[in-house]
Amino acid sequence: MRAIKQLVRFGWEQALSCLFPVVIFASLAITQIIPLPFLPRYDWLLIICVLMQWWMVHSALETRDELKVITLFHLIGLALELFKVHMGSWSYPEEGYSKVFGVPLYSGFMYASVASYLCQAWRRQGWVVAAVYAVVLLAAAIYLNFFTHHYSIDIRWWLSGLVIIVFWQTWVIYEVNGTRYRMPLALSFVLIGFFIWIAENIATFFGAWTYPNQTEAWSLVHLEKVSSWLLLVIVSFLIVATLKQVKEQSPIKAETGEPFLG
Repeated sequence: MRAIKQLVRFGWEQALSCLFPVVIFASLAITQIIPLPFLPRYDWLLIICVLMQWWMVHSALETRDELKVITLFHLIGLALELFKVHMGSWSYPEEGYSKVFGVPLYSGFMYASVASYLCQAWRRQGWVVAAVYAVVLLAAAIYLNFFTHHYSIDIRWWLSGLVIIVFWQTWVIYEVNGTRYRMPLALSFVLIGFFIWIAENIATFFGAWTYPNQTEAWSLVHLEKVSSWLLLVIVSFLIVATLKQVKEQSPIKAETGEPFLG
């Protein structure tokens, strides 16, 4: 019975942490089914995302430090979107006043929502990462490979192998109702990447963006995309973990006791 209660509590905390992504997916579905007046759909999605972000900070669901991290992810994601759309990896076929070089600005919030989940889950469940390594270069290499593989060898599988080596004995420790649990960090990356792939299928079904094989009719996103999302989650996680570590070591934090992500 206790195990069921713990599972329900864990699921509830995860659901709260996914609030921003849920709003994005709900908005995609609603605007696809019910066309809104006055503005193109992409512009309404941008307005909804901005208002949601404002409300989460205003209601203290997110801290100002978390907003800084999420904004960073918005910019990182937008840069990746601009490049990938230019290379023809996917497209945004609908019209919109807020499109820049074929990319609607709301798309950056889809990456920011991943950061929002990581920040909120980290804070709510008291995540602690055991045996953290200096992995800034690994995160940079993973992110750069999303760009460079269009011009040279795709080294994602080499990077995935390196991730396994680096995080072989690394665990994420989290709390549910005061009880501590642990999970291999690499496994958490795989699980998050897989669920994002499921979310990606939902998003493309509702027209968030379109892959080349979906231009005529919607079809399932290729399973190999799980590896791309897994690597992107790793970049997201490492940035959050690094910024958390920097904040904890900063003199301002020491003097004020202000927490970051937890």
